[in-house]
Parts: sequence; structure tokens; C-alpha cells
Amino acid sequence: MVTTDRDADGGNAAAPTAAGGQAPGPLRGPLARFRVAAFATGIGLLGLVAVMVIRYGFDNAGPSAVYSPIHGVVYMIYLVLAVDLALKARWSVKGTVGVLLAGCVPLLSFWVERKVHQRVTAGQKL
Repeated sequence: MVTTDRDADGGNAAAPTAAGGQAPGPLRGPLARFRVAAFATGIGLLGLVAVMVIRYGFDNAGPSAVYSPIHGVVYMIYLVLAVDLALKARWSVKGTVGVLLAGCVPLLSFWVERKVHQRVTAGQKL
């Protein structure tokens, strides 16, 4: 009987990480773009919360009228870049939808960005 490294550890070995903790070659660009978009979306959501406090707490709709469309564009860019990474990394539909929805919850996009980065660099699917 021939044994392999996979047989020796019972097939429970984690996927190998790319050298230097980086994503595999074809995923480096999409992952970097996603990370920037996730960070921008997280900052944008915090700004949107501040604008909504000004709008509803202080009855001043001016900042909201300017900032809300800007935030909408930033979120649309996040959606496009997340789907691009999802297609290239071959994520499940459930994982993709989860990442897309994470851009709607303040502070959650920062956490999801870290998890996505860890999984993609480890060669794992979402």
C-alpha cells in the first residue's frame, strides 16, 4: 500500500498558505482591491451613522443630502469588487451574500475583511 502525506495526517491538513502570507497569484489584485473597498465602506458607514444622527437628532437634512449619495457609490463599488473576488476565489453563494451584506452593518465590514483576507491567503473557500 502506498501512503501519502495526506494519509499520514488523516486528510486533516489545512490548505497550504502562499509564501509570505500572500494570496495566490491570480487573487492578489482582486483581494487587495476588495480590502481597500471594505475599509472605505466601513469608514463610509461610520460617516453615514454620524450624518443620520445629525439629520434625525438635530433636524438638519443638509449633510445627509450630500453624503448619502456618495456613500451609495462607495457601497456599489464594494459590491462589484466583492463579487469579482468571489467569482475568482470560487466562493459559495452563501459566503458571497454574507460578505455583501456585511457592507451594510457599521464595523462589520472591518471584521469580515480580516476574515476574508485570512481565508483567501490560506487558500480556503468562503
